[in-house]
Amino acid sequence: MGAIDTAGDGDGDGDGDGDGRIPAMEYRALGRTGISVSHLTLGAMMLGAMGNQDREESVGIVHRALEKGITSINTADGYSAGESEEIIGEALSGGRRDEVVLSVKTGVKLDGNPNHGGGSRRWFTQAIEGSLRRLKTDYIDVYELGAPDPQTDLDETLGALTDLVAAGKVRSFGTSKMPPSQIAEARGLAERRGHGVFRTEEAPYSILNRVVEYDLLPVCQRLGVGVLAFGALAGGWLSGRYRSGQQVARSGPRSHRPQMDASAPANASKFAAADALGALADENGLTLVQLATAWAARHPAVSSVVIGPRTMQQLDGYLAADNLHLRDDVLDRVDAIVAPGITLDPADTMWVHGTRALDTTQRRR
Repeated sequence: MGAIDTAGDGDGDGDGDGDGRIPAMEYRALGRTGISVSHLTLGAMMLGAMGNQDREESVGIVHRALEKGITSINTADGYSAGESEEIIGEALSGGRRDEVVLSVKTGVKLDGNPNHGGGSRRWFTQAIEGSLRRLKTDYIDVYELGAPDPQTDLDETLGALTDLVAAGKVRSFGTSKMPPSQIAEARGLAERRGHGVFRTEEAPYSILNRVVEYDLLPVCQRLGVGVLAFGALAGGWLSGRYRSGQQVARSGPRSHRPQMDASAPANASKFAAADALGALADENGLTLVQLATAWAARHPAVSSVVIGPRTMQQLDGYLAADNLHLRDDVLDRVDAIVAPGITLDPADTMWVHGTRALDTTQRRR
């Protein structure tokens, strides 16, 4: 029996039904929203000026994802100053809009105007109109608070989002990078005040960044919150480029950041883990992209893994993880390389967006 089973039926042949057919894309419940999504979500951050500046190819990436069975697309109003939304709107024209579940983040302050962002009613009322216009749609399936806003009362945020649902502009709403304590606090507040509740959480999750396994993922499971897991390739560390004995090939503008420098002592543990995981993938006839993506999708709390291709080739690399069900012995090997609940670089948790609890002023009397 092989080390992987693309159908997850335990026989190792990959067909799932004994007749040689490979099953279609897997679809899962998005928490308790009543919405189903493909277990891979097309993340559109790299479509536009931030990544692929070829408009035609970017539209083609969306079309290919749909052709391969992806029904979930994730973007943000801040990606390439709204260009990402425009590309998706163009790609979904001609009757494709109803084929997909659109999740859109807002709230991250990017242009220096203190009122352009956050979780206030003022901002949501303005931002939703811009996103609807760029996406060429009259509703968004899941509207996400892109990062917690400590300056805005949760009651204000929940009330404003609930009103967007009542207005028919949003079907459901959720969060991104929200600490589990705040997710639980918001649920209690919503029940007391009669607001709608956060139904989804978009969180960073990869083999190198597993801290969410301690608390966030269990909390989401208990509350019926659907999890969109992003960053499965750990910012590029699990792309397959970081292997001992070979020069690291740069790919895209983000690969030049200090945290991606393989020679930096601070990144030694990441490099060692990426190298060991690459060897494990090789042993099992997989690319590391396949291994990392399929691994993130395996957690029962995860509704869908957000993939972020910049090129058509990268999209195909992600799609190769479709229907890939990692066997328990492979998962055990992964746990031996990076233990459950462990994050090798605290910066990868993105806690800086979600809490001030680690700030010096918050830790000292």
